[in-house]
Amino acid sequence: MNRIPPVLVLLAGLATLDAQNLLDPLVVTAERMATSLSETPYAASSLDAEYLWENSRRTLPDALQYTPGVLVQKTGNGQGSPFIRGFTGRQNLLLMDGVRINNSTYRSGPVQYWNTIDSLSIDHLELIKSQGSVLFGSDAIGGTLNAFGKAPDFREQTADHAYLGGAASYEFRSNGQGSHVGRLETDVGVGGQFGILLGLSAKDFGDLEDSALGRMRNTGYPEQDLDLRVDWALTADSTLTLAQYFVNQDDVSRWHRTLYNPGWSEDGHVAAPGKWTTDNFDQERALSYLRYAGTNPQAHGAIQRWSATLSYQASDDSEWQNRLGDPAAGSRPIRGSSIHVATLGLDLMLESKLGPGALVYGLDYYHDWVDSSGYQTNPAGTNRRESLPIGDDSDYDLLGIYSQYVWQPVAALEITAGARYTYAEATVGRYYNSNNAIQPGQSQDWSSVVGSLHAIYHLDSCWSVYGGLAQAFRAPNLDDLSGNATARAGNDALGSATLAPETFLTYELGVRRHTANLSASLAAFYTAAQDLIVGVPISSGSTTTVATNAADGYVYGCELEAAWRIHPQWTLSGFAAWQDGRTAAPAYLNGPLQDKPNTRQLPLSGSLALRWTAASQIYWVEGRLLAAATEDRISAADQAADNQRIPTGGTPGYVVASLHAGWQVNEKLALNCGLENLTDESYRNHGSGQNEAGFSAILGARVTW
Repeated sequence: MNRIPPVLVLLAGLATLDAQNLLDPLVVTAERMATSLSETPYAASSLDAEYLWENSRRTLPDALQYTPGVLVQKTGNGQGSPFIRGFTGRQNLLLMDGVRINNSTYRSGPVQYWNTIDSLSIDHLELIKSQGSVLFGSDAIGGTLNAFGKAPDFREQTADHAYLGGAASYEFRSNGQGSHVGRLETDVGVGGQFGILLGLSAKDFGDLEDSALGRMRNTGYPEQDLDLRVDWALTADSTLTLAQYFVNQDDVSRWHRTLYNPGWSEDGHVAAPGKWTTDNFDQERALSYLRYAGTNPQAHGAIQRWSATLSYQASDDSEWQNRLGDPAAGSRPIRGSSIHVATLGLDLMLESKLGPGALVYGLDYYHDWVDSSGYQTNPAGTNRRESLPIGDDSDYDLLGIYSQYVWQPVAALEITAGARYTYAEATVGRYYNSNNAIQPGQSQDWSSVVGSLHAIYHLDSCWSVYGGLAQAFRAPNLDDLSGNATARAGNDALGSATLAPETFLTYELGVRRHTANLSASLAAFYTAAQDLIVGVPISSGSTTTVATNAADGYVYGCELEAAWRIHPQWTLSGFAAWQDGRTAAPAYLNGPLQDKPNTRQLPLSGSLALRWTAASQIYWVEGRLLAAATEDRISAADQAADNQRIPTGGTPGYVVASLHAGWQVNEKLALNCGLENLTDESYRNHGSGQNEAGFSAILGARVTW
């Protein structure tokens, strides 16, 4: 494999962002009010549906691959957990149309839930880095990603006239067994009065193929999705929305643990083969919400804007493991587990003019009902024992009250200050401790107040500087308190009933330049973490860990991105990003402290893309290089515990080239194609459980009416 030439990474620092961001889109997640991207007082990104289509982004995590500061880790082909500024899983917050997707069962490290949102149903994505805790609550530490679903187009139609529209799309990927992805959607209603959008997606992902490993058997999986949204204009300035999202994925393999994984060797870096016969997940998620939102047409009204949302979610995650062949499996190598979570949510947001500025304030409340079941047995089923993945018959409450004030004392300066009060309560049902003894239910609660202060100053019409600090807070969840999971290459990870919250403080400083033909920014950040909940071995040499508030750490980095329209038909874009950090935690319970690199750090990474668009706007072609340096900042203990995902000596660097093109045949038909991994490189994203696909041809078509 080719090593990354340092010059290439430096050149990649010229910039990413797609050319769309030259338009400086509005974002609402940053401040819970409409703000142009260049006006946000901290780092943010926006990606729309056209970007996902043109770049053939297969999943929601894949959509973030060209975003600086993000490492797209994939435990499996159907499981992706982005590391945003060094944090992943339950330390990042995922929203769907502003509704909190995170629940109290999220475990530490990478989780699979970011792939349980249908990427074909998305209208656009907004990512806010490091700054979401005041406005969105617990878990919003590394990043807050808000995925906005597609909505009916009734307000853009002729008033009082019925309309019917829709689209159908299909995409084929040649790699491995081949993949087939299709979507059908229809939009019907009466202009200015109401609209109904219904979307159906069907996906059959085949096994991936890599030049070194050949066909990675059992990496494929099927998926079926549905989204329904009804918008009704109660007045010219307010809308009642009813929405439903459903995602179902079956037999999603954690391939790295299984015998289908033969191991991988590249440039002297060796990843271990799998040991188990099977480790499959079934993943199902449903979200429904009812929202009333609007604006006040009276300029001096007490409330200028409002949104009230009542939501209900249900998720079911089932895992089945056959550990036959693993000497460490013991006398019960067959294991099954299931977690069902029902979540009721309430979100109220108000905006009022106050003095020389605007005040956004409100509350949110989420309640989880959790049921779990599980067992361990031998192949004959005669040595069966209950093994709960999390406390059964548990509840979790999360309440937040927040306010944020945006003040512009002079034309060039805007100051944003906010605070949030959080109350969390966990009622844990029965669970097993580290001695496999059943434990009775218990209840604990925590509260916290966090604040943030940011400012942006415009030096002139093109240049601006911004900076600030933000606190964050994460209360222990049900998995922290009662979890009994399999982590890394097959180690047992247990919860603990005596945990305190994690706390964080992030400093950020950035500079931007924005003109009609150039959008560029440079950001630097530093996050300090205290009382981190980490898994610590129960004794020296043990592979079983228990959750403790035993770690303190930090992560810092810089991110450079830009897009430059060098000619009306040519755009150069790209990014460069780098992070570093360390964590101090005991080597084992009551053992000496070990200061070691953070797990799965983002290596020096960059991308460079050149795009040509015909003067007629009918054709476009884009070539891209994506590169990452070798990531070898890994402790020996972490590498040994996760040797199926992290090769010896770290994950090798790579340079991958791709070419995409599109043709707008007419106003109804659009075609696109892609050639990815042109040189058929064998590579994997750091910390992932499998290699990325080798050379692949992609063909897509979309018809609208």
